[in-house]
Amino acid sequence: MIYEKLKTIFNIGETISVEFKRCGNGIDDDTYETVCSFLNRYGGDIFLGVENNGKVRGVPEKSAHDLVKNFINMVNNPDILSPAAYLTPEIIEYEGKQIVHIHIPSSSEVHSYKKIIYDRMGDSDVKVKSTTQIAQLYIRKHKIFTEKKVFPHVKDEDLRLDMLPRIRKMASIRDGKHPWIQMTDKEILQSAGFIGNDPETGKRGYNLAAIMLLGRDEVILDASPVYRTDALLRRINIDRYDDRLMVKTNLIDSYDLLMGFAEKHLLDKFYLEDGVRMSLRNNIAREMLINTLIHREFTSTYIAKFIIEKDKMYTENANRATTGKLITPDNFEPNPKNPTIADFFRNIGMADELGSGVRNLHRYVRRYSGQDPQLIDGDVFRIVVPLDDNYSFDAETSKKNKAQVKAPNEAINEALTEALNYVSVNPSATQKQMCDDLGKSRATVQRMIKQLQDKGLLEREGAKKNGRWIVK
Repeated sequence: MIYEKLKTIFNIGETISVEFKRCGNGIDDDTYETVCSFLNRYGGDIFLGVENNGKVRGVPEKSAHDLVKNFINMVNNPDILSPAAYLTPEIIEYEGKQIVHIHIPSSSEVHSYKKIIYDRMGDSDVKVKSTTQIAQLYIRKHKIFTEKKVFPHVKDEDLRLDMLPRIRKMASIRDGKHPWIQMTDKEILQSAGFIGNDPETGKRGYNLAAIMLLGRDEVILDASPVYRTDALLRRINIDRYDDRLMVKTNLIDSYDLLMGFAEKHLLDKFYLEDGVRMSLRNNIAREMLINTLIHREFTSTYIAKFIIEKDKMYTENANRATTGKLITPDNFEPNPKNPTIADFFRNIGMADELGSGVRNLHRYVRRYSGQDPQLIDGDVFRIVVPLDDNYSFDAETSKKNKAQVKAPNEAINEALTEALNYVSVNPSATQKQMCDDLGKSRATVQRMIKQLQDKGLLEREGAKKNGRWIVK
């Protein structure tokens, strides 16, 4: 590892994927607990000879090779670490001191150290004891999409085939030449990927995706006994709720019911986009609810939630986490949890292309409440949207425009005015966000920023990612 990269790691400190161990008198048990937790979570890096605050002490030069040898023996012993892990520590020199770097990849197995399972939460290693937590670990490790599980006993009469005319109509509205329009019921089910083979028994039948989208309520309950979405309003009675809706039906009808709950309890603020009235409320609720319906882990016992409070609303659902990080438009990498279900929603026009939801949420939430949403990728996936009933995007934009010193017409054109107004309302916006929100290319945005800076109308304060725009 190069010096500058190590320096950055030590300055940032311990995280979900970085751990420091002083290792003064040998390797302690907590080092192997971290190895176990990293294997069970997203992997990570351990540095021996570094204190918790990132200060490098180093390990004794004479004992460095013995430390490495003992470490390898321990992690290769299935009676200590089960299953055993094949890791290769590396002795490196940093500022004249020797430290040991151990890179640990994420494992496809669930590991235990001395018969105890550890998982990584923040910068800590925690014991996993409850059966629910252990089950979630195995779900996360499971590489096969659970929506593909085949239920050979499910027959045509167990599905709501009466919904197919409605589905054809929805597909035709999205695309007037959609192939489902001319297909028979059976051909649609086959085309949607709802019929498959059980690899263990060889039997053919409907899969979990078909049941969750078209199954009768009692069949859904048999396939996923704890499946439901609990919608709560907590504005006055925050200990219990002011209103509640428990949804247990198929995913298509679930969406309609949950959207009705959102429309009932959220303000629909006035907003124009390209001269046309747009419902920010509906666009935000749509992205949140579609995500929690499409991308949840249906085999988990965790109950999905849609909760509206005074200052925020949020969704929660069981998830197979891939990053454990806060998701932003800049770092998001599309990773479908249930591709068959997601593709079905796209075919009937209820979902856009994978990844567009993150951009849309950030764009519309800024206009709805003046703040950014949070999307947290963990075993429980959370979307948190701040609420501010007093915020008005149009009013804030108008106020900024009036306070702003106007440049002469000959010095600034309409496009530059639009860019200047945008950064005055969104001083922390990145160039990528400006591209998305203004509908312009990266080259155009960069050219406008340069022109504004050359005219002395705009300055940049701070770093490229964490800085802010200052309108002069």
